[in-house]
Amino acid sequence: QVQLVESGGGLVQAGGSLRLSCAASGSIFSIDAMGWYRQAPGKQRALVAAVTISGRTNYADSVKGRFNISRDNAKNTVYLQMNSLNPEDTAVYYCNAAGIRSSSTWTANSWGQGTQVTVSP
Repeated sequence: QVQLVESGGGLVQAGGSLRLSCAASGSIFSIDAMGWYRQAPGKQRALVAAVTISGRTNYADSVKGRFNISRDNAKNTVYLQMNSLNPEDTAVYYCNAAGIRSSSTWTANSWGQGTQVTVSP
């Protein structure tokens, strides 16, 4: 059973920074891709950023140049450094892991429980 545990959300003023972390636990051999999605009230969940096991990254246009995603494959952990935050970044941020290989299974997708990020004007 793979579990994703997120940390690092909170309240910050516009222009500030936050760093989110997400650690995958379980008997994991590898994870093809890890990423962050967000969902604001009344909106659909959408990709923020993702990084493959080889280090290739993908960002939503709205966060390019402000957010940076990285991962530590040895720790099965992904990070999201968020800078120059604005109120439009307010949302619940969800960690995602795709293509998870464990000792006995392959899991297509796994989600964290979500962490709230609130940016005040």
